[in-house]
Amino acid sequence: MSRTPRISRQSRPPRLPRRTALLAVPAAVLLALIPSSASAYPNPGRVTGDVVVHDPTMIRNSSGRYMLYGTGGGLGYKSSTDRVAFTNGGDAFGTKPGWWSSYATEAWAPDISYHGGKYLMYYAVSTFGSNKSAIGLATSSTGLAGSWTDQGTVYTSTTSSDYNAIDPNLFVDDDGKWWLSFGSWWTGLKMIQINPSTGKQLSTNTTRYSLASRPTGTKAVEAPYIVKRGGYYYLFASYDTCCAGTSSTYKVKVGRATSITGPYYDKNGVSMMNNGGTPVLESHGSVIGPGGQSVMNDADGDLIVYHYYDGNANGTPKLGINLLNWSSGWPVAY
Repeated sequence: MSRTPRISRQSRPPRLPRRTALLAVPAAVLLALIPSSASAYPNPGRVTGDVVVHDPTMIRNSSGRYMLYGTGGGLGYKSSTDRVAFTNGGDAFGTKPGWWSSYATEAWAPDISYHGGKYLMYYAVSTFGSNKSAIGLATSSTGLAGSWTDQGTVYTSTTSSDYNAIDPNLFVDDDGKWWLSFGSWWTGLKMIQINPSTGKQLSTNTTRYSLASRPTGTKAVEAPYIVKRGGYYYLFASYDTCCAGTSSTYKVKVGRATSITGPYYDKNGVSMMNNGGTPVLESHGSVIGPGGQSVMNDADGDLIVYHYYDGNANGTPKLGINLLNWSSGWPVAY
């Protein structure tokens, strides 16, 4: 997942003019398009080429190229010059780091960002359904496939833990403090503070904060992603069942808080620590189980980047991209 949403102008790769890939909608028309019910969701924007992916995270480099990493065949790389046509470009790592073998053979759910003149990628190593897991960190001067240098483990969980150290997302606040959210099932979504000089946990603050959970019923909440807009921190998360093709029930929900560590509440005032969450994307038509989301700010606004299962293609996992409108104080995909 995906993907630092709020970074300083000095640390963000510069934006370049480009052709808008998604429809530009006048503000007055856009307000009329805001869904009035949870079932009124847009179809993904048009993408072509190599678009089979899970858990996409995307950034735009200084030359205007979109660089996307996701789960699938390792940490697979795709690129695009126009945010429409995507091409496969190999794996993040030329050689798998040796420490992975203690947890799994493959990595999942990358999160790419750019700070201090270098790209950072947090990622997870685990096996499906297990919380014997680790979050790793890699760095690169270019962000290209095969260019990443692994920096080892950042945070781990074991089968006796009540949390799962996967699905990382880095957020840098207005004071320059670094925060890493993560989590899947068990007791939900967590957060730790990160030392910017190492990319690892800050030794002077070892608190593991809780952000969201489902104490009753299914434990299915994962893939946190945080942005700050209009004075609020917004926590996006994926709920219910991923990775089951056309039987997937994945969906994206959101809550907001006035503090990075929470508490987060949905639009109805329900805490995300108690099954709360306002829907952003759910299954509709042939778009099944949207989730594994990240958020990227681009020249034409914020994008939600996610995967879904295509009901017209036997449940093949595909890339979805939509713009977000924030005029109501809550993110609405269009």
